[in-house]
Amino acid sequence: MQSAITAVLATVGAALARAQYAQTVRPVLGYTGRAVAGLAPNDQLAWACHLLNGAQDVAVTSEVSYWVVFTPAALSDSASDSTHWGTSQEAIASMETRGLVHREDFELNFIGQGRPIPAQGNLFLGWLTEKAMREVENVFVKVHVVDRVGDTHERVVNLLRGANRTPRHPDAPRF
Repeated sequence: MQSAITAVLATVGAALARAQYAQTVRPVLGYTGRAVAGLAPNDQLAWACHLLNGAQDVAVTSEVSYWVVFTPAALSDSASDSTHWGTSQEAIASMETRGLVHREDFELNFIGQGRPIPAQGNLFLGWLTEKAMREVENVFVKVHVVDRVGDTHERVVNLLRGANRTPRHPDAPRF
């Protein structure tokens, strides 16, 4: 009986210790966007978005997928929004069907599996110019990360949430 009680207490203690450690290394994922100069060609301003890891430990990407929604004005009888989460290449191809030019009107950063997001660091997700934002209503990026103890966390970011769709000057850097 005493051995069974000791085993149960040890198991409960280990589970509590693991839970406390998991809470300590859990990523805190957020994002930010702002109008910036110097990303798009021809001195165009662009809306740029970053994923932030505000935790005290690294997070490692395990999966990244994209969903593109176009403005009602951009849709035609033969065109439609994404019907599923896809790769960055699929999202880029979808945007190019609207006459947008990759790396001229927009950029979606390719993020491979295993890409670390450092503690208190950020991950560049992409940028869109005013021309691209006339065609694109939303670009959702779903990021799955794994923390140090192997737990998986997910964050869906709307790259255009709060976007200044007609920027006239760059926003001040945020710290």
